[in-house]
Amino acid sequence: MENKRRVGEIIKLRTGDESYTAYVPRPLPPVPALALEPLYPLLDKANLALGRLDGMSEVIPDASLFLYMYVRKEAVLSSQIEGTQSSLSDLLTYELEDLPGAPVNDVEEVSNYVAAMNHALKRLKDLPLSLRLIREMHAILLSRGRGQKMHPGEFRTSQNWIGGTRPGNAVFVPPPPDRLIECLGDFEKFLHDKRHRLPTLVKAALAHVQFETIHPFLDGNGRLGRLLIPLILCVDGAMRSPLLYLSLYFKAHRKLYYDHLTFVRETGDWEEWISFFLKGVVETAQQATETAQKITALFKANDEKIKRLGKVSGSLLRLHAYLQKQPVSDTGNAVRGSGLTLPTVLMAFEELEKLGIVRETTGRERKRLYAYVAYLDLLSKGTEPLKE
Repeated sequence: MENKRRVGEIIKLRTGDESYTAYVPRPLPPVPALALEPLYPLLDKANLALGRLDGMSEVIPDASLFLYMYVRKEAVLSSQIEGTQSSLSDLLTYELEDLPGAPVNDVEEVSNYVAAMNHALKRLKDLPLSLRLIREMHAILLSRGRGQKMHPGEFRTSQNWIGGTRPGNAVFVPPPPDRLIECLGDFEKFLHDKRHRLPTLVKAALAHVQFETIHPFLDGNGRLGRLLIPLILCVDGAMRSPLLYLSLYFKAHRKLYYDHLTFVRETGDWEEWISFFLKGVVETAQQATETAQKITALFKANDEKIKRLGKVSGSLLRLHAYLQKQPVSDTGNAVRGSGLTLPTVLMAFEELEKLGIVRETTGRERKRLYAYVAYLDLLSKGTEPLKE
């Protein structure tokens, strides 16, 4: 019964002839205080898995390359939860210079996500994680594609809802616009709260649900709410680089994820949600660490395979190094990215095909595309578009 005090305020409203209820969450942290003691073993396990993943940045040859690719994987997964059908290969093809072959609206949304994340990482060097930064990220997230008419970078001034066709038949109705700034002010205070000293992973878990519940924008709330998780971990010093992304876990357990959000709002039982979240951290961090190890081993094995060719190996190694940064490429971009001449790039692609390292994917004579297949397979695990 004590947890009922954590349940938000239910407000009765009307629009036209129809009445509906909106939900205004209590400020964080929850009152009564969280019962974290039963969660400590799981929290320790999650922190250990997170530490191992963070330590990989010291072991892998190029941590920035792994981050570059992992941000893109997260962008694909987070956007898929919202209904896009783009794959990681679609995004990488699109980034080559808007080459055809990907669903443009979908891939633009994914590309926006990458840009929003990169913007946040740069701005955090001189700006705190704040409502101002969240609005800047939102402006980039909705700058192109289907969301660009949904007031990018502006908090909503009208009622939104989740599920259904109107507030009256919605699955969930967030705070009305006249309570929005109050909720957001409390949310920002929680982000900077130094008094309660919650474990960083618990703080990230709470903040994610609160942002989803407030739903401050007309569109893009889910993607921004998921972006906040790695940013909080970096800002609070739990990770040096934002390598932990939970979208794959949320995608794999989509119904359970949404059920937990509803359960928190209806019962005030934050501890159940935190347990689910921490299990996701353990699973995701372990998967990411294993992927980093497998990618490192793949690059090393292929370098050794190339070196055995002798005289031509120098050019092939340079193209191989370029393909680690851009695992889907055409010849023109490969020339610019590797510094090799066009005839040398054509020869190198042919040799890498013979070695089974790359595969030509179009079957065309002109504007051919090559994919670093084994690398893409490792990166793409779990990013197959959702089937309804």
